[in-house]
Parts: sequence; structure tokens; C-alpha cells
Amino acid sequence: MVGLHGHTVGPELRSFFEEGPPAGVILFARNIEDATQVSDLNRELRSLWPSDAPTPLIAIDQEGGRVRRLRAPATPDVSPWPPMRAVGDTTDPDLAAAVGQVMGAQLASLGFNLDFAPVLDVDSNPDNPVIGGRAFGSDPDTVATMALAFARGLQAADVLACGKHFPGHGDTDTDSHLTLPRLSHTRERLDTVELVPFERAVTSGDFHCMMTAHIVFEALDATTPATLSPHVLPELLRRRMGYDGVVVTDDLEMAAIANNFEPPAIASGGAAADVDLFLVCHRLDYARAIRDAIAEWPDERLRRSQARLEALRSRAGDHAARPWPGELPDQARGAEIAQQQGWATAQDEARKAAASNEVA
Repeated sequence: MVGLHGHTVGPELRSFFEEGPPAGVILFARNIEDATQVSDLNRELRSLWPSDAPTPLIAIDQEGGRVRRLRAPATPDVSPWPPMRAVGDTTDPDLAAAVGQVMGAQLASLGFNLDFAPVLDVDSNPDNPVIGGRAFGSDPDTVATMALAFARGLQAADVLACGKHFPGHGDTDTDSHLTLPRLSHTRERLDTVELVPFERAVTSGDFHCMMTAHIVFEALDATTPATLSPHVLPELLRRRMGYDGVVVTDDLEMAAIANNFEPPAIASGGAAADVDLFLVCHRLDYARAIRDAIAEWPDERLRRSQARLEALRSRAGDHAARPWPGELPDQARGAEIAQQQGWATAQDEARKAAASNEVA
């Protein structure tokens, strides 16, 4: 899965597709000018895949709070959900499901069919620079209950959910975008805190996609981050929990991986870790190098991941194959929920964005 630059499909991306279409694409704020433009872009992207191919994955990170690629001033009509900590604090699973359903309906109308959300991490370290309020809370059971309800809401709107970041990013005090974090927790601690929401997610059957953490968990593998470890994902997620859905890496250009592993080692490590989908959010030359190395996998290993990806893509709504309806759905429902909870509405955020631009 690759990212792109700009608001339209450029020649470099077209060339990459001509060499062999990826499983999907991911969009960021850099790709978004307004709702009509992003809808047009997703539909243009959809046309790059053969009509008889499985539905491509068109993904985005839309969690709520600071991790929202769709937000004012570019897309002021998208419901501006607060950090999921605010949702978790309500302890109301029906509310979490409603938030997920509104978010999913708006994403689907724009052509997205996969949201890299919810966060299943437990916020157990106040010095964590990257998770914090992105988590539904600091209690594992609350995180599990609320995140699973949110995922059901997303998927009721025909947008796939992806739980992240296995086996847990909530207690790091460094950012894997910048360095390779390490956690020295015992296996007992992991079983009673970090792993609880992931086990519940697997048992629920509602998560057909899970994202890895670029973290060394010393009790599981003292040298290799979970994304590339032959122990963490295969032994915990696959064997113990029985998960056979798609495992996607976090962005492989993050320093935790890119500063420590070359593309051939990423491909071989991913094979040993039973990873299925390799995420490269910026550089197509880097994606190409990893893709070429993956092509050297044994046929049986390739077939296993291809089968999982085909199963995931068969579940994905082909929203970008349909015309843009011209406006986002469920805006009134989103505003109603926000007003009831005392959260900012889309109108509030649009006014704030406009005032900020005026000052600038």
C-alpha cells in the first residue's frame, strides 16, 4: 500500500501502477483540498485498477482529535470528532458505535473503504509522545469495549476498521516516527494490560485488519521490532489468539524501521513475521525496492498473504466506483451528538479555522 503527493494522480504513481497495481493507497492531509476534490481523487485512483480486480483498499487515518486527515479548513463539513479519550470517558458503547457509524458514512461517501482506526493501545504512560488521548482510556477493559463498539459502527457504514498498534504502543516514552522504542515489560504485564484489547478484538471477529507496532518488546524478542519479528506476531497474534486476518505494517518510512533496516531485510523480516501488507506512505522508489524484495518470497508464503488480502478486499465496499453524492451524509447526526456531549461541531471548527487563517 502506497501514499502519493498532490491532489491528482501524477505520472510517477501511474508508472508504479503500470508495473503492477498495489493492494491499495492511503491518503493524507497533503492530498486533500476539499471534499469534491478528494472524492474525485479517490475515483481517479480507483480507475487505475483493472475492472476485474478485487476491490482496491482506499485508506485514511481518521481517528478523531489530532489524527484527522479530513478536517477544517479543507473539509469543514466532516464531523470533527474529538480525541477518542473523550469518547472513552463517556463509557457508552452505543455512543462510540454512533460516532463510528457517522464517521464511516462520511468516509464511504468520499470513496474510502478502510480506516486505520481504532487505536487499541492502552494509554498507560503520561509521557507517551505519540498515543495519549488517541487511546480510548487507560483501563484495558474500557479500551476494548469502546474501541470494539467504534469499529462496529464504522463497519455498519461499510468501512473496514483496522486495530492498532499490535501488541501495544501505549506505554512508550519515545516516538517510533523518530527512533526505535523498547519496552521491558514482563510477559505477565503484557497479558494483563497491552494485549487485553487485541485479544478481545480478535475474539469479536470484527477486525479483519491489524496494524503492527515498530517497537522492541524485550520479553518477546530482545532484538527485533514486532513488525519484523519471527516471534511476536506469529506466536502471539497468529497462534495464541488465532488471528488469520490481514496484518499491515505501520509506515515503513518511520525512523524505527527505515534507520535500522534496508528493503531486503524489511521484506525478509516481514515474511518471518507473517505480515501481509507493507505500508509505504511517501516514497515510491522505497516502495518499489520493498516490493521487488517481496517478489523473492517462496510461492507458498506469497500465496498465504495474497489469500488474506483477497479476502479483505472482497469485504471492502467499492465506494469509489460510485458517483460522489455531492454532499457528506449524517452531518446533522454528527452535530447532534457533538452538541449533546459538549464537543465542537463542524461549524465551531470551521469558524476557528477561519479565524486562524485571518490571523495568519
